Amino acid sequence: MRGGPHVFDDTAGGVLGPGAGASASGPGLIRRRRRRWVRWAGVGVAVVVAAAAGGAWAVYAKLDSNITPDNAAAAELARYDKERPTSLVKGAQNILLIGSDSRSGDGNAEYGRDSGTERSDTTILLHLAADRRSATAVSLPRDLMVDVPGCLRPDGTRSEPMFAMFNYAFQVGGSGCTIRTVEKLTDVRIDHHMVVDFHGFKDMVDAVDGVQVCLKEPIRDKAAKLRLPAGRVTLDGEQALGYVRARKSLGNGSDTDRMDRQQRFLGALVNKVRSDDVLFNPAKLYPVLDAATSSLTTDPDLANLRGLYELVRGLRNIPTEHVQFLTVPRESYLYNANRDQLVEPEAEKLFARLREDAPVAVTREVPQDYGTNTRNTTSGSGATPAPTFRGNTADEDTCG
Repeated sequence: MRGGPHVFDDTAGGVLGPGAGASASGPGLIRRRRRRWVRWAGVGVAVVVAAAAGGAWAVYAKLDSNITPDNAAAAELARYDKERPTSLVKGAQNILLIGSDSRSGDGNAEYGRDSGTERSDTTILLHLAADRRSATAVSLPRDLMVDVPGCLRPDGTRSEPMFAMFNYAFQVGGSGCTIRTVEKLTDVRIDHHMVVDFHGFKDMVDAVDGVQVCLKEPIRDKAAKLRLPAGRVTLDGEQALGYVRARKSLGNGSDTDRMDRQQRFLGALVNKVRSDDVLFNPAKLYPVLDAATSSLTTDPDLANLRGLYELVRGLRNIPTEHVQFLTVPRESYLYNANRDQLVEPEAEKLFARLREDAPVAVTREVPQDYGTNTRNTTSGSGATPAPTFRGNTADEDTCG
């Protein structure tokens, strides 16, 4: 070749000019080796980033696919959309949380024979304030006597409207019927709903390494599979499920006492999640999310991680003392002491404040009169007094 020998430079993928071979063992070689190392280091970083991205996508896809969309409820609500109440305050949201006693999930059969129909073991109306500075969870007794509308049954037929116990709505028409019943009862628009079964509840508790409660006396309950000492006790998922579901052996055996226990436990669970900084620690957050989504059925808008994230994002900054749990004002039903009815006008005052996104207050003591037992929970002139209801907040010590 003309111009002298040429040397192939594999670092550049081409041919060096004349005389290049003279520096093959000098500074030129060092520079080429350095460029080669930088190039391979860049490839290595790219591979690591791609692997991390692939892993993150796999995690996202796994959690996203866990959630089951409740299309049947969405169709039922769309059919009766004109009858549903309207939202009064922009930004405020109402989510109906339904605990199903279904035995069909993994590990659920041990809680009794599956009768072929699901019932709402626990139902909570969760109100999130528009400014996301407070959350109010209202328990609705399953034995509350209410007007249940005609609903679509699983077999495609429609039930007749009926005055019945509240949990009949879920039994006959699932979550769609339950939502319509709650809206008819409260005139509060339900924006979203979630249904979780026994297995999902247990996994949630186990994912946060248990929840601490305080027992005034030992528990020996064969039906609930509980054998616990008095004092501070950390409950695992199995024990927690028995604790929140037991009726006859704990307290006075009433459903009201059971709801109080559920509210205190949920407050302790919220406090545990917040105190352990779970929401900001991916290693702790993943098992919680996996447990929460694996047994979760929601409306289509929430049936994906993006929808859930948008909902949860605004909750991280709510102080635990502003996360409140209470039971709708109720008393024994006039014609059957084993059933409940609303206490009026106190119940309507509560529902009105939820509709208007107005504050309520809770106390562990039983208010002497819901209508007059109020305290001012807002500041400044013209403040509106907030009715006080029996309940607790998430920051309260269950042993206090």
